[in-house]
Amino acid sequence: MKVSRRSLVPPFAVMEILAAANERRALGRDVLNLCAGEPSTGASDVVRERAIELLRAGDLGYTEAMGVPALRAEIAEHYRRWYDVEVDPARIAVTTGSSGGFVLAFLAAFEVGDRVALARPGYPAYKNILAALGCEVVELDCGPETRYQPTVSQLMEAYYEGGLDGLIVASPANPTGTMIAPGELDAIARWCAEHDVRLISDEIYHGITYGDDVQTATAAMYSEQGAVVVSSFSKYWAMTGWRLGWLVLPEELVAPVGALAGNVALSPPALAQHAGVAAFTTEGYAAAAANVERYATSRAALLERADELGWRPVAPADGAFYLYGNIAASGLDSIAYCARLLEEADVAITPGTDFDGVHGHEWVRLSFAAAPDVVARAADRIVAWQAQL
Repeated sequence: MKVSRRSLVPPFAVMEILAAANERRALGRDVLNLCAGEPSTGASDVVRERAIELLRAGDLGYTEAMGVPALRAEIAEHYRRWYDVEVDPARIAVTTGSSGGFVLAFLAAFEVGDRVALARPGYPAYKNILAALGCEVVELDCGPETRYQPTVSQLMEAYYEGGLDGLIVASPANPTGTMIAPGELDAIARWCAEHDVRLISDEIYHGITYGDDVQTATAAMYSEQGAVVVSSFSKYWAMTGWRLGWLVLPEELVAPVGALAGNVALSPPALAQHAGVAAFTTEGYAAAAANVERYATSRAALLERADELGWRPVAPADGAFYLYGNIAASGLDSIAYCARLLEEADVAITPGTDFDGVHGHEWVRLSFAAAPDVVARAADRIVAWQAQL
């Protein structure tokens, strides 16, 4: 029997490395796993306690396809609290992680053959999901000169070369951690609205930023112009395996997404939804903020050791919890570098080829979402291992 062409997308290398690291751990190796963007703390106590109560109550049947009203209301209040933006809960769709949100948003917003732009380097699932849905991906080469983020001039060039139907931005971005300043997001959103280009903003790392001068803006303020926000409980609230995310939708996409959601998944995970309401309590926010302080400690220590690591240049990690560095000086391509580092030093990180098919062979991504002592030990091992190359 045949296999569909739409399914022939590259695997996500992070998950393959994670599996290899777990295999080595099962053999008794002391593997330090810094390949996945997964906070080591897990969900806060207040969320876990609420989940225990719900499990004991036993009432966890299907919910509304767009999510339980209480959670949608809390998400709307979150936008008022954090961004001073009023969002009607009716325009919020709770999803099975941000991954499920991307599928629903792409299905609702784009036709087969539509051209959708995104930054390179960038999260590989964007282009792989789009390709599986029959869209044409337009990669924008974003290097240090643009702080690894797309610019209006790049959009104009792509638009006049073959037209554009959509743009995906991420701030903070994976793998670079760079951000789009509020004024730049405003310019991009206005350009998209003027040229009938659907803006989809990945904001799953919001809340994880460093430095008092770093400003965070949300595309939710541009929803009347057609912008879609994708967000998640996975990163800031450390709820990766709970598979809980959300969309902030413009009015014209609410009904289509609702219909798709009911057909694709019936409803998001009920336990995660009901427990997720507790993430917006004072205790939930405090636990998330404490995690960010831990990431900041690891980030500062890594940046201080960038020269010692030999990773130059390093992307300016203004947010998220990744260090994206150039390892060309090692003389190895990133796939060989990561394979040997795991084999010879028991440290798992991710090759840049997962995020950039053109320049990624010279780059690697290290996640510092693990405990600070684990990150410090991994840095020691990397430095010692590189000295032997």
